[in-house]
Amino acid sequence: MSRKLPRPQRLAKKLLAIRQRLGLSQTAMKERLGFAGHYGHISAYELGRRQPSVLVLLAYARIAGVHIDDLVDDEVELNPFGVKI
Repeated sequence: MSRKLPRPQRLAKKLLAIRQRLGLSQTAMKERLGFAGHYGHISAYELGRRQPSVLVLLAYARIAGVHIDDLVDDEVELNPFGVKI
């Protein structure tokens, strides 16, 4: 029996907040993540239109200094760089 897991509802907002807190453009964020894809993927992540891979989420978490579960768990308030989101 297959069970579909719910998608994180606050992930997009958290990813956007991390980029904005860093003061980066989407292109600069793509480069900071070491992401080979098109910078439009960053926009799609931030708008909730596309789900990032685990490796991309791990890169976001490392950049922000948070645990990866802080990004995907809607019950957890994100606090990158000491700023509550």
